[in-house]
Amino acid sequence: APVRLRVIGESRAGAAFTGTVGAGECVRIYTGAPLPPGADAICPVEQLLDDGPDGVHLRRPASPGDVRHEGGDFRTGEVVMTAGLLLTAPRLALAAALGHPQVPVQVPLRVALLSTGDEVVPPGQPLAAGQVYDSNSVGLHAMLIEAGCEVIPLGRAPDSPEALQAAIESAGGADVLLTSGGVSMGKYDFMRDLLVEQGRVSFWKVRMRPGGPAILGGWNGLPVFGLPGNPVSSLVVFHIIVRPALTGQPPQTLRLRAATPFRALPDKTAFWRATLQNGVVSDYGQQGSGILRSLSEAGALVIVPEGQPVAAGDDVDVILL
Repeated sequence: APVRLRVIGESRAGAAFTGTVGAGECVRIYTGAPLPPGADAICPVEQLLDDGPDGVHLRRPASPGDVRHEGGDFRTGEVVMTAGLLLTAPRLALAAALGHPQVPVQVPLRVALLSTGDEVVPPGQPLAAGQVYDSNSVGLHAMLIEAGCEVIPLGRAPDSPEALQAAIESAGGADVLLTSGGVSMGKYDFMRDLLVEQGRVSFWKVRMRPGGPAILGGWNGLPVFGLPGNPVSSLVVFHIIVRPALTGQPPQTLRLRAATPFRALPDKTAFWRATLQNGVVSDYGQQGSGILRSLSEAGALVIVPEGQPVAAGDDVDVILL
């Protein structure tokens, strides 16, 4: 039979019941309100029948399981967030729930972005013979945003040491300078020459394909990453080398099954574009550094160490794109 209890008050969010609940008594409680002293269980309103202004019948026993206990989410002195976390919406909400009106954050890196080359033209303008649209700056800009950086666009510098130096020196206030083009072995690769002759070079050329001509140096204290001009090389080097340097997070790899062979190079680690389907990877086919479409359609980069070809059926390390 329903149990009748005497209602002696209510407890609601922001206005707690100040008395004590005794035998045969109850208090109406609303979501977010503290449990009154003397009470240790709750009966949902759906299981209640009112019996006058000061009485109620319980059609089922009250349950301690409907009480939210202090410390269920976090306890005094417990560390719930550590330095280096990305402040997502739930984490910001958690910081507020902990009572913090502000949290210390790391200022995003300011990266100046510069394209080089007489042949490079902004998208939307007419192309003359031998010219190409500047896809590198668009792709790199997007990748920098994804990496949490603030981008300072410097536009394009022609193949002239003087123009290139002026463009570099306009990157005031940046934490890093990122360039594309002008770092290989050609007569007009002035970015490489400027760093070698007037700046600082930490490394030049990497035993990887695509992206071998990459350079890391400095100009008057400003770190400079010089990426190759070929669009696939530029974006792959950013993914493999630059982004980890900017974020402190190395590329995440998975171990997947190869559905097709992947050739090895004798003296370089290869990052071959691959399609991904049902947990297996297949050679995309066209692996040239100018086949930009391949990066937009490939789902992964398969890592093939130098001199170690991959046979169909082998497990391989894969970086998802």
